[in-house]
Amino acid sequence: MKRETRLLLEKAGDSLVLSIELFNRPSDRGRASTTLILLDHAFEMLMKAAIVHRGGKIREPRAKETIGFDKCVRRSLTDSRIKYLAEEQALVLQAINGLRDAAQHHLLDISEGQLYLHLQSGVTLFRDLLRNVFGEELSTLLPARVLPVSTTPPTDLTTLFDSEVQEITKLLAPGRRRRLEAIARLRPLAVLDSALKGEKGHPGDSDLAKCARSIRAAGSWKKVFPGVAAVEIKAEGAGPSLTLRLSKKEGIPIELVKEGTPDASVVAVKRVNELDYYSLGAKQLAQKVGLNLSRTLAVVDHLRIRRKPDCYKEFKIGAQTYKRYSPRALEIIEENLPALDMERIWAEYHAAHGRRRK
Repeated sequence: MKRETRLLLEKAGDSLVLSIELFNRPSDRGRASTTLILLDHAFEMLMKAAIVHRGGKIREPRAKETIGFDKCVRRSLTDSRIKYLAEEQALVLQAINGLRDAAQHHLLDISEGQLYLHLQSGVTLFRDLLRNVFGEELSTLLPARVLPVSTTPPTDLTTLFDSEVQEITKLLAPGRRRRLEAIARLRPLAVLDSALKGEKGHPGDSDLAKCARSIRAAGSWKKVFPGVAAVEIKAEGAGPSLTLRLSKKEGIPIELVKEGTPDASVVAVKRVNELDYYSLGAKQLAQKVGLNLSRTLAVVDHLRIRRKPDCYKEFKIGAQTYKRYSPRALEIIEENLPALDMERIWAEYHAAHGRRRK
């Protein structure tokens, strides 16, 4: 391992340990902000160590300073020689970086549940990247006993946001005169949503006031924060082996944001209307693949398209049930169709269909 890589990795480990230590300390003075700032720094150093380790550059030609956080994420995600980062991991990094910006440059009133979520998912991601890029275990940088500790660890993002919005709604109730407190509580939710949607920077007071009005009118946060509604927490293990991973829900794509897009991060969850996503009926699918309806359904059965959540979904509207397919289903069929033995598939489908009718 190069000396520069080792030194960057040591700095990353130092910041991670200090972030965990600050989270676990009894005193609350400056605790949330410094926890997030150090966690963000740990990941910037880790990404730079990984880029150097894989033969990449962390300085642009003739630049005096090294590249920043966003550039590290993009290079780690899109450079074929360096690539080690997955899109969902980039979402976690953007969320941490967005919260760090708010903590560093303005006011951030973040709940214990949210702070724990980001630190524990951060530790999980740090452990994954350390193992996958460097072949090292987290225990080489910190004792196995070191872990963020919470008396009420959240394992469901929906429940966490439900409870947060309930508290904010109480603060916004007529006659309470606690609007400024409600706005402060809204900021970390809005920052997380913006990070997931690929929007750089933290929302201003006017944006947060608009969010507050929308929550009061809608009675639900899912329409106000569609980026958060598109992801979930996946929890595994317990105690020192606990892992928390933030990941997108089935059928919801992540898109790479074009470099140079103003006020944009690297990746974004693209939340779509489900009827727009599952845009094809069986007849439309058949027309696009160039088969009749029955043979198309035979191929659908053979490739088990209906068992793939990102390919097929049934919608019940009133008394009617609509069976819909996504463009991903079309892609899978077109990829496999040239190699399929259609006569055999048709015979099997016809036989199975006949048995079902009997």
